[in-house]
Parts: sequence; structure tokens; C-alpha cells
Amino acid sequence: MKSKSESESKRKRGQEPIPEIHLEEEGEVRPERITQTLQDNYMPYAMSVIVSRALPEIDGLKPSHRKLLYTMYLMKLLHSKRTKSANVVGQTMKLNPHGDQTIYETMVRLTRGNEALLHPYIDSKGNFGKQYSSEMAYAAPRYTEVRLDDFAAELFDGIDMNMVDFVDNYDSTMREPVLLPATFPAILVNANQGIAVGMASNIASFNLAEVCDACIAHLKNPGCDLLKYMPAPDFPGGGELIYEPEKMRAIYETGSGGFSLQARYRVHKKEQLIEIYEIPYTSSIEGIINEISNLVKDGKIREINDVRDETDLSGLRISIDYKRQTDPELLMDKLFDQCGLRSRFSCNFNILVHGQPRVMGIAEIFDAWIEFRRSCLERRFRFESERLAHKLKLLQGLAMILLDIDAAISIIRETEKEADVVPNLMAGFKIDEEQAEYVAEIKLRHINREYILRRCAEIESIEARLAEIDEILNDQSKLDDVMIAELKRVKKSYGRERRTLLIDASSIQTIEKEDMIEDFNLKLFLTREGYLKKLALTSLRSAGDLKLKEGDEIVQTLESSNKQELLLFSDRAKLYKLRLYEINDDKPSDWGTYLSNLLELERDEKILYMTIAGDYEGEMVFAYANGRVSRVDVKSYETVQNRRKLVKVCSDRFPIVGIDRIEADELGDEEFNYVLISNQNRALVFDIHLVDKKATRSNHGSLVMRMQSKYSVCS
Repeated sequence: MKSKSESESKRKRGQEPIPEIHLEEEGEVRPERITQTLQDNYMPYAMSVIVSRALPEIDGLKPSHRKLLYTMYLMKLLHSKRTKSANVVGQTMKLNPHGDQTIYETMVRLTRGNEALLHPYIDSKGNFGKQYSSEMAYAAPRYTEVRLDDFAAELFDGIDMNMVDFVDNYDSTMREPVLLPATFPAILVNANQGIAVGMASNIASFNLAEVCDACIAHLKNPGCDLLKYMPAPDFPGGGELIYEPEKMRAIYETGSGGFSLQARYRVHKKEQLIEIYEIPYTSSIEGIINEISNLVKDGKIREINDVRDETDLSGLRISIDYKRQTDPELLMDKLFDQCGLRSRFSCNFNILVHGQPRVMGIAEIFDAWIEFRRSCLERRFRFESERLAHKLKLLQGLAMILLDIDAAISIIRETEKEADVVPNLMAGFKIDEEQAEYVAEIKLRHINREYILRRCAEIESIEARLAEIDEILNDQSKLDDVMIAELKRVKKSYGRERRTLLIDASSIQTIEKEDMIEDFNLKLFLTREGYLKKLALTSLRSAGDLKLKEGDEIVQTLESSNKQELLLFSDRAKLYKLRLYEINDDKPSDWGTYLSNLLELERDEKILYMTIAGDYEGEMVFAYANGRVSRVDVKSYETVQNRRKLVKVCSDRFPIVGIDRIEADELGDEEFNYVLISNQNRALVFDIHLVDKKATRSNHGSLVMRMQSKYSVCS
């Protein structure tokens, strides 16, 4: 008999099958492994998101885009008047069951008014928000109007000629195209982003004219250097792209990688104003202004008086008022380094091809699109060939009437039953049923030699066109020539200059951390209770009394500048290093920064002395309670690794009672006297030259003041 615990452990190891559970009310329930549940339920959902929702296909559109645009095409909104957006949204729900708000949001991004695409597919009227603003809301669909832009005609050209497959919509009440037969590589012309399950896509937009040139070059020579024809992406918001050819080549080859975009600006020196009029595609006005405001509040940027959004109907505009004596170029370099005025665009050219997601380089994308477009053109030419062949057959039957029009009229007139007209014509002129039907349907007014001759004259042109189509279908190079001609036409009709400028990466000034820090004169106050007050001289001049903690007093004062390094010596023979810009600026009414927390001092450890590191010249003098004095070069505290804490910076055998620094230019051959005072109320004046300078920092120094063992030096 197995115990309960043994059975459970075996089931966990998979050695025993999971028993069936019987519930009286609900019937028999069979447990299922989580892996099987995921496979049966989660995987179909994940594949649906990947294939039918999030990733774009080779025609450059996601399913939601395609359904919306095709609905507008069916509504005859190409080359027509605009209609209310709500009307389009309602009609689109026949193909897209995901809700009216989702459909309208999809429409907004495709419009000219939103400025999200280099070549918008929808011509809009009304407020559609802006791609570069996160807070500029678009109007409701009942207030806005739309129609297909003329450019959208290139997506639908030939769609009624069996160029693409059609499938039933979700309720099988109408048909919709699987893809649109775009005449150009739309997948590269307009930016597209999608997040699926376990994968994502982020495709940059490229200049239409450059894409057409590159595609033509690739058709003629698949091994050509595409960077010559389309050097980099192009974005509707303009800006500047920091161009690194080798990194861009890697993106073109692999389909992944990244590059940096930055804003464009103008400086108005008389008004002390910087005007930002183009920002990176991935940034927003509100985000940039908030980041700049926070930098000013945190004291990281001090050169700015005001920043505001002045965007209006004329376009984007961020205005920055800067202070006098500010270098605007250096200020912009600081802002580029710290906020969204410079941002990174990460490429992930993940595209659905034949239902399979693939991350492809530019050449692979061209290959996939060319394959797709060839298929579309072949289907169009076959459709045209079949239609012309049918027309030719009918006209050839009509031509037979030329032999004897009177005989045809006589056959029709002498036939007693209507049903016998077509068989009698077939027998009389040796034509088939379809040709005879066509002849029988000719209007009475057209039964004359002129009409029949004019119609039969088309036979020669139709035969010539059929021969031309047959030649194209049997010669891929001729099919490619048709494709090239279309690309040239699209470029000529819709191509325009680049909006995003390319700037060499070597021309970008590298901002060091030191350059980001504002340098200003300040004054430092060290108090007995261990507080350090840092006050700018400008605020000190207009201040009244300095506020201190009750019972506290200032023990040392220093003047310096914000970029200097501060050395702080403690009574535990330790040295702490701080950059002054790392310390918060204080107001005269503040107590200051509590050094015990800032430096993480040991219990009861106190800071005795502070000095500015400068160039580490001069000497430090330490006096100990036992009457000894040591001299140490300040240079010995300089470290290559910029260590923040040093131990044994002087002798730790005896309590330290005084510390001072002698600058290099102060210590000459003349006397340089100090005074030691003991708790015996005795004082000793001595020349520091009498104290030998030792090589080690922790030396015990020279005995200067002899005392009985019960006495000590106190200052």
C-alpha cells in the first residue's frame, strides 16, 4: 500500500498519470497539463496578434490600415469630395470588428493633418492632432472630414484586375483584399511600428524618390551599394540624423540597429532666444519642455530663463530664453546630451512575408517586394490578356457579318422563334454561341457597314497588344521594365527633397561631464556640528544673516568655484573627496548639508578641516595632541582612479588637534610660524621649516612641544 506522500511525489515526477476527478454536480473533469493549455489556447492568440494585427506586410500596411483604406476606396473617396470621418469609421466596421475608437485612431495616423507619415494616404480636414505632441488631442470623428489622398491611388492601381487575392470578411458578407498592389515599396516609405507577442517591429521611413532609385538599381544589379541611392532614413518631422556610414550599412544588411536624431534650431542673439523648429521623430514637445524644466529646477542647467511651447498653425516651435553671457551653442550641446532634443531610433525591420515574420535587411525587403510586385503584374497582364482575348473573339464573330450583312438580317427576320436566332446565326456564319449571342444583341441602328468596320478595326490593335503581353509574360526582364517605368513615374509624380538632414558624426561635439556643469563663484561654510553650507556669491550678496542650527557656529570659510574638488579631513585620519557641483546649493536660510550623512561617516567621526584640491600643490600640516607636528605634500593625496575616500592620510596614533594647508607660493625661505597651545595654558611659537617633511603620509612627525604626560596640545 503506497503512502499518500509517495503517490504525490511520483505524480510530480510524471511517473504516475494524473487521476481523473469526478464531480457529482458538474460531471467528469479531466485535468490538463499547462503546456497543453498554452499550446491549445495561448499559441493561437499569439499567432493571431502576430499575423493579423501587429506586424506590417510587404505592401507596407497592417490589416487595420488595409481594411480602412479599402473601405474608403469602395466608398469612392479617391479623387472625390470629403466625407465625415464618422461615416468612414462606420463603414469600416464591416471589415474591422475591433470598435469605432480603434478604427478612428488608425485613421488619425494615416492623415495629412497628423503629420506622422512622409506621404499620407488620407487627405484630411479638421483637427487630427500632431504626431509630435502627446497632449494635442484630435477632434471627434463627427467633426472631421476625410478622403483618400491622390497618393493613395498608387496603392490601389489595378486592384480590380485580379492583381491580389481576396478573402471573406469576418462574417462572410463581403470580400476584402489580402494585400494591396502598391506600385512602390510602401513598406519603406512610411514609418511603421508594431508590438506583437514575443516580437515587435519598428521600420523607419525613407525618402520616396531615394527608395524608387534604390529599388531600380537593385533590380538592375542586386549587388549594388544601396547607400549610394538611399543613404539614410527620412522622417516627416525633419530634424538631423547623425550619420555613421558603417553603422547604417549594418542596419541595411541585418535589418536591426540604431541611429541618433536631433532637433534643428535657430539662434536669435539680439533677443537672447533659441528657436527649436524641428524635433526627433521619437520625441514630443511636452516631453522635451518637461525635461528642460526639470533640468532647470534641479540646477543642472542654469543658463535658461524661460522655456515655452509656441506651436501654432504655422508649425512646431519651442522657444528658450537664455541668460546674458551664455554661449547658446554650448547650451544646446548640453540640452542635446540631457533631454529628448536628441534621441535614438532603434530599427527592427520585422515584416510578414507569406505569413511568416522575418527580420530583413533592405536588399531582402526589396527582393520580397519585387517578388510580390512581379506576381501582381503577371496577374494583371493575364487578366488583361483574357479580357482582350474574349473581346477579340467577339469582334472576330462580328467580322464574319461583314461577309454578308443582308444574310444576317435575313436569318434573324426569317427565324420564327426567338430561341432559334442564335443557333441559326451559328449555323449560317460558322461562329460559336458566344459570338452569335454578341451579334444578336447588336442594336438595329448598328447593323450597318460603317459601325461594323469601325469595330473590326480594333482587331489589329488587340492582336498587337496580346502579342506584347505574351512577350512580357514570357520575358522577366520586360516585366521588370514595366516595374521600373512605374517606379520612375511614382518618383516623378510624388518624389520630393529630403526632410531629415544628414550630419557627419565626427562633427558632433562630445560633451564631457565637466562641460555640463555650470561654473560659478561660491563660498563654503563649515560648522562645528558638521554642516557644510554652499552659497553662490550672487545669493550671498543679497542675503541677510546666515541661518545656522541652534548652538552651532562657523569654524571655517572658503571661497571657490563650482567645478573645484573639495578635500575634507576627519579626526580619524581619513580624507573625503567631493566635487563641489555634487553638493546641493543652499539658501542663506538653510542649515546646510549634513556631512555625516553625505560622506557616511563613522559614529562620532567629525570633519576638522576642508581645503580646495586645486592642482594639489603645497603642503598639509598636522598637529597632534602629543606635541608632534608632521608635514605632508598635498600631491600625495592625488589618485589616478579618483578615489572618493583615503585612509591613513596622517598619523592615527594620536588625536589630531589642528590641520592647515600651506600654499606653494607661501612657503619660501622666510619664517613661517605656527603656535601650539597646551591645556597647561602654555604656548609655543615655532617655524615650520624646523619640522622635517616625511615621504609617507602616515608619519608620526617631529616632536615640537615637550610636555608632562598628563598634559596635551589642545590647539
